[in-house]
Formats: sequence, structure tokens, C-alpha cells
Amino acid sequence: MRSILTACLGAVFGIALMVMPDAAKARWLRAESPRFIVYTDGDERVLRDYVRQLEVFDWVLRSQTGLTSNDDGGGKLSIYLLGRRDDIDIVRPGLGSNVAGVYFPATEGIFAVSLRERRQTTVLFHEYAHHFMHQHFAGAYPGWYVEGFAEFFSTVDISARNITIGEHHRDRAGWLMSANWISMEALLGSRQSEINHPDERAAYYSMAWLLAHWFHSDPVRNRQLGAYLAAVAAGQDSVTAIQEATGLSLATLERTLRSYLRGGLPYASGSVEGAPAPQVEVTTLPASADDLLLLSLHLRVGRSEDDRDASASAVRQAAARHPTDPFARLTLAHAELHFGDPATGVRLLEALVADYPTDTEALQYLALAYYEAAEDAERSARINLLNQSNALLAQALEIDPDDYRTYLYLGRNREGTPGYPSQNDLAIWGAAYDLAPQLSGIRFGLGRALMLSSRFDEAIVVLSPVANNPHGRDASIYAQRLIELARARQPPVPYEEDDT
Repeated sequence: MRSILTACLGAVFGIALMVMPDAAKARWLRAESPRFIVYTDGDERVLRDYVRQLEVFDWVLRSQTGLTSNDDGGGKLSIYLLGRRDDIDIVRPGLGSNVAGVYFPATEGIFAVSLRERRQTTVLFHEYAHHFMHQHFAGAYPGWYVEGFAEFFSTVDISARNITIGEHHRDRAGWLMSANWISMEALLGSRQSEINHPDERAAYYSMAWLLAHWFHSDPVRNRQLGAYLAAVAAGQDSVTAIQEATGLSLATLERTLRSYLRGGLPYASGSVEGAPAPQVEVTTLPASADDLLLLSLHLRVGRSEDDRDASASAVRQAAARHPTDPFARLTLAHAELHFGDPATGVRLLEALVADYPTDTEALQYLALAYYEAAEDAERSARINLLNQSNALLAQALEIDPDDYRTYLYLGRNREGTPGYPSQNDLAIWGAAYDLAPQLSGIRFGLGRALMLSSRFDEAIVVLSPVANNPHGRDASIYAQRLIELARARQPPVPYEEDDT
């Protein structure tokens, strides 16, 4: 396949919480391939085709970025293919009716959701491109490029015989041809979350796609992109950096982009020969998943104070239909722990761990419950609770040594204790970081530990991607504060809400 990328990226780089009526239910399927675990309540044939396309898409991203095929990073990504737009609202309310897919790098689980309609493949590819970038090329990227990279690769077309890269993004190109652009200063210097007007946000995504396409479609410009990204990562202002890298003023760059759009965009096409033909194992989930799977995802990401009672009530109602099912018991315990009655959650988790001592999630949630209880306990009780928490996490680590959550919770348990951070503490945070570098909570933990060890320059490298995250908001502000302290060679300050 003729590549339109060089390998430079590798170097520079009120919720509707009702239980669904019986008529809307369908048995959930789980498909596992070498790099993905995909769930759907739809047709198995469609599920297998999606998994195949995802494996090929991952191969395309690896070939275009110079990533070796055996680099698995944090392991398999879980993706949920949903049949109705309302299903997304169950997982995360308030996203807006036009949202057809979301990538959730959450502390309690990294996953993506997407509508499974064929026309939504671009949405699914967009979300996976985010995961791929943050997992394998974690860096301090400007906000427009985070979105532009995902938009550029979202249009990859995979057929039975051919793969096409760089296709026209009809929605984005149509917008740019017919609507007003935002200024280049706003595109280059703003995060997506800072642009609130719908028309301006559409322009932001569209211009980000076009600028990424322009850079990636030519080897010389691709090298300029590498220089620009390196300069931004080093702390240079994005507007200044792009003008120095390209030799173009912002006005000239905008005129160039408009001409590039009108002139017809280049693309590359090649054979699928050499692409993976993965083995896909499909299993049917228990009936409890029909009632609780989407609610369990909501518990991971939807912690709004406004819907805590409704969330707990919905899970209690659904779990009551499956009183002996392990998944239902775990979901109910999780709901009680974080949304309902924590004491009830602890009792449920203790019983679940006794019955299923190899359930790593149950072990992790119980360890987290002991940690949270220790925060308000007297010294002797605190030490005892932390010891119990650490013992559970050690058990989970033995069962699954590749689960980032276990390392994250172990690192948190040690913060503030005598002798922290030891070399072992740094190793624990480093393992969490290697498995899930996209999580700001892990970067904060490692960054703070490095600062306490007087390794300030390393801390700045770890924290810079959070500071530049286009969706970071409060986390970005806190990361910027830590970086300021690191540059001044001062110790870190705590952040009470680093669970992002």
C-alpha cells in the first residue's frame, strides 16, 4: 500500500435510567479478537464483521505510524455497539442528540461506545483513533491535532479487497464549503471544550480534519508537522510554532487550506493483502447483561450528583431479577458503594469475594472501599484498612498482572504514607502508566511521585499531555499548576478530584 504518512508520528508524536422493557431486550453477545473485546445486542454476523474491520483498522494505524505489530500497549479495548441512540444516554446522559459514539478513558474501565449502524463506522474509527493515539503515542499534542488525527483516520474505508486512506470527509468538507470558518488563532490555540457555539464547534472539527489532511498528504509537510508537534510538546506557543514549521503566516496558511479543499483532496488506496484475518470467539452473555450491562457502564462514568439516587434505584430494580447472578451482584455492589449505601456495598462485595475469590473487579472494588474508609479513620484503623486493601490488590495482581486499575489503586494506597515514594512506589506508578497512559489520574500519581523524588523534568514530561488535553478542563488546569511547581523545583499540591 502506498502510504501518505511517514513514520515520523512514531518519533514525535437527569439520565434516562429506566430498565428497558422486555420488548426492547435482546441477548448480548461478546466477541473477542487479538486486540478487541466487542459487545452488541445485535446480529452475530454484523458483530464479526465489525471486529474484522477494527482489527484491519488497527493494522492500518500501525502501518501508517510505524508502530510494531507486536506492541499491545494496554491490552484489548472494550467496545460496545449499541442499537439505539437512547442507549448512549443510559451510559452517559447529557451528551447531546448528535453524539453517535464516545471514547471513555475512565479510571474504572477504558472503553468506547458507538451506534452499530453501518454509516457509523467513521464514528467508531474516530473513537478508536483517540484510543490508539493516547495509548501508543502519549504526548503533549495541541487540541486541534488530537481531533484532526481522529477525523483524518475516521474515513478509512475497508472493503473485502481494498483499503483507502484520506477519503473526503463529506460532513466536514461540506461544512467548510458552505459555512463560516473560525480564525486560525482560535483553531490552533483553543481546546475543543473551550468552544461552546455549535457552529463554531463544527468549524473547529472540520478545520482540524482539513489541516491534518493537508499535513499528512505530503512527505515534506509531514516532516513540518513533526517539527511543529515537537515544538508544541517542548512548550512553544502553537500559533508561533506552526508558522515557524511551515514558513507560512496564518493568513497564508488559511488561504492555502481553502485552495487545498477546492482542488480535490489526495488519497491512497491499496490491497488488503497482508491485513490480519483474526480469529473471533463469540459467546452469549447471561440474561443479567440484558438488564444491567449498560447500567454497569454508567456506574463507571456517570457520577453526577443529580442522578445518584436514580442510578442506585435503577440498578437495584434490575439486579433484583437476578439475585444469584455474579455480574448482577457485582453491579449492585458497585452501585451501592458509589451511588447508594457504601456500607451495604462493602457487605455485598465481601460476600462476593468469598464466593468468587478470583473475580478481580470484586477484589478491586472492595480494596477501593477499604481505601475510602481509611481516609476518615483514626490512625490505627486507617493502617488496618490500608493493609486489607493492599492484600486484596496483591491478590488481584496475582490473578491478572496486566490490569492498570490494580497498580493505580496500589499507588494511591501508598500516597502520604511514611517513606513515600520508594523505588517500588515509582515502579508501581510506572506500571500503571505503561498500561494506561491516557488516564490523567495515573499521570497525576506518577507526576507527583516523581516531583517528590526531585525528578522534576521527568514529571513535566508525564504531566504535559494532560495540560494540553482538549477535553481536560479541570484536570488540565491542575496539570498546568503541577508543571509550574515542577519548573520551580517545588513539591506538588494535592488534587482532590483526580479520578478523571
